Parts: sequence; structure tokens; C-alpha cells
Amino acid sequence: MDTVTETEPTTSVKPSTEKVFSLVDASMDFGRVEALKNVTLDIHEGERIAVIGPSGAGKTTLFRMLAAVIKPTSGNVTALGKDTRQLRGRSLRRLRSEIGILYQNDNLIPHLRVVHNVLMGRLGRWLLPRALLSLFWPQDLTAAKQALGEVELEDKLWSMPGELSGGQQQRVAIARLMVQQPRVMLADEPVSQLDIRLGREIIELLSGVARRMSTTLLVNLHTLELLYGHFSRVIAIRDGAIFWQGAPREISRELLKDLYGAEYRNMHLDEVEIDA
Repeated sequence: MDTVTETEPTTSVKPSTEKVFSLVDASMDFGRVEALKNVTLDIHEGERIAVIGPSGAGKTTLFRMLAAVIKPTSGNVTALGKDTRQLRGRSLRRLRSEIGILYQNDNLIPHLRVVHNVLMGRLGRWLLPRALLSLFWPQDLTAAKQALGEVELEDKLWSMPGELSGGQQQRVAIARLMVQQPRVMLADEPVSQLDIRLGREIIELLSGVARRMSTTLLVNLHTLELLYGHFSRVIAIRDGAIFWQGAPREISRELLKDLYGAEYRNMHLDEVEIDA
């Protein structure tokens, strides 16, 4: 397994005092399962944050709550200045158009060409007639070409997703985010199905895109070898609650053992180089 040399985040963008997310005692229950427990958290515009924790800790639930896909069963979540529990219809769609999501699976539509998948990022801003027309003939070919050029896939404009590798498909999904132009990007384990080399490329690409677009970035990260060099803050979650948060350089071996428990050995975290 690759080792890590710790560096500071490679971004010159400093977080502002404006909050893009504010959670106050936010909890999420699924029946008898308490997925998140009284989470209080502020995330500021321009931050680059990695979210870590063992399987089932509540990381994906947190991301879904931030994106207003689900609403807290108690407490409050304010996203881009809006109380998510109060949003319905058009106002909810408007908020979601400002929050770009990159999933563990690339979520490309397999029977649509790459150009159409990329332009799906425009759907939240287009009227229905234009969105439907774009399924037959791309309505913003220039934007699609430019975004694919940024991820070095301009020659794949008319390809089908099945013709691409896993890493290329994730790059197409990132191009879709670029076309969407969100204020916040949430990446939920975007490299879990890639090897360490491709995973590093995707994290570097996401970080660079966020920097160029002045976009806040949160990444749910399972592979700790990719933790250093791109994030100014790490939020650790365990059992649905915030366990720890701080700078990557403050992470210790003891902290990881306490955080991951039985998973620590299975994840081979003893092989990850940590300077603490």
C-alpha cells in the first residue's frame, strides 16, 4: 500500500466567514435506527473538507442531509441560507441545483452518450422544453466540450459510457458537475471503486476544479492514503456523531484506532504513514 508524505492543501483559496451549511442538533432516524445524533456543525464557503469514519458511521446520511435529499427528523439544517425543512417544490429544486453531488457510482445514464450525460448538469437551470430537446440534440455543445477538455476527455464527446473505463466515467461525472456550476460539491466516496493511482488522480482533479470554480468541496473519503495535500479540515464521524475534527496533520495513530475500532486492522491503517 502506498505511503503518504504529509503536505499542506494545494489550494490558495481561503475559507470565508460565510456559512454554506449550518447544522444545529441535527438528527436522522430511520425507524429504530438513529443514523445521525445531534450533529452541530458549520461549513464555510471555500473550505476543502474530508469526512472520514468507519462503515455505517453516518457519513452518507450526512451528505444526503446537506444536499436536502433527506430532512432531519429533529434539529435544523441550513443550506446556503435556507432551512431545508421549509423547502418545497421550486425552492427545493433551486437549492439542489446549487449543490453538486458526485456519488460512489458515477450515475451516468448508460444509454445516453457522454455529451448528454455531461449536459445533465444543466437540467436544473433549463426550462422543460429545452431539457427535452437536449436529449435529442445537445443544447450547449460548447460547454460540454470545454468541461470534457478540463478532464482530458474531449475526444470522448460522442462515446457511450460503457466504452469508458471506471476512472474515465468518474471524470465525465466531474465534467457534469462543472457544467452544473454549483456553489458546493459533495463527493460521496468517489474513488472507492478505483485503485490508489486512479483515486489520487480523481481527488487531485476534484480539488483543482473546486479551486478554479471557487467552490466549497466536501469528500467522503474511505481511502486515507488520499487524505493529505488537498484538505484543510477533516471531520471524523463515528456512531452517527462527530467524533473529532481538525487539520490532517493533527491526526494520530491512536485517534484512528479509536475511530475505526475493529476496522482499523482490516483497513491496513498501520501501513499508512502518519506524521503526528
